[in-house]
Amino acid sequence: MRSKLTWMLPLLMLGACSELHDTASLPDPGLYGETFSKASRADVRTLIVVLNGDGLPGERADERQFAETASETIPESAAVALLRPGYADNEGHRSPGERGVDTGDNYTEERLSAISDAISAYRQRYPKANVIVVGDSGGAAIAANLAGVRPELIDGVVLVGCPCTLPEWRAYMERQAPDKPWEQPVASLDPLKTAGGISPTLRAAIIVGADDKVTPVQFSRSYAEALTLRGIATDYRILPGRGHAILNDPEVVAATGRLAASLPEGS
Repeated sequence: MRSKLTWMLPLLMLGACSELHDTASLPDPGLYGETFSKASRADVRTLIVVLNGDGLPGERADERQFAETASETIPESAAVALLRPGYADNEGHRSPGERGVDTGDNYTEERLSAISDAISAYRQRYPKANVIVVGDSGGAAIAANLAGVRPELIDGVVLVGCPCTLPEWRAYMERQAPDKPWEQPVASLDPLKTAGGISPTLRAAIIVGADDKVTPVQFSRSYAEALTLRGIATDYRILPGRGHAILNDPEVVAATGRLAASLPEGS
């Protein structure tokens, strides 16, 4: 048995080195991302890119936890916890770029370009996979905007606690948190306005807590209605008794799994 294991070990190491070499030869995503998967790269059929919410690591839901859970739950999947430009995680990893002041000011074309470049790089790592972007809070606004301005990149979106009608949400937050400069103009894109560019084949799940005080129901409901009117298959759910930090709620993981299963293979 010992000799057999000794004989197999170089082959296992060779396989691992080959995969690392193949990955190294692909484009650099540019942003920091941590990848979780139980499948080999060649077998991945669903790539889940998780975009963090606004705020510091301790203030927002744990995008890394969601990515890990999704990769363990959804068959033949890989999940990337991708840090938006300027954001850091609990372990000190940080993506380059400017974070801004978290007043809906960083959903800009520049940030969208950096994130879309990163998603393009990950698509090349998993060429057989459908791509689902899961966005939490501000990350949901970015995911929605990406679906509208770069529809060829994304097959599905899961929007969690989305400030999807941006001007109305910022006016609401100015009343809730007047200590921040909500009244200052921003260059961010409004998901409700970019929705016209979404591919009719996109699948969407939009989830909000019934007791969400940061992004109340009305800011995702209007967006869900806009998608439905355009014929976009939309799974819209209001979770009773839940607040804003619901990214890691089992209902969100389940919705992501249903969306993955609904996508045609090789789309």
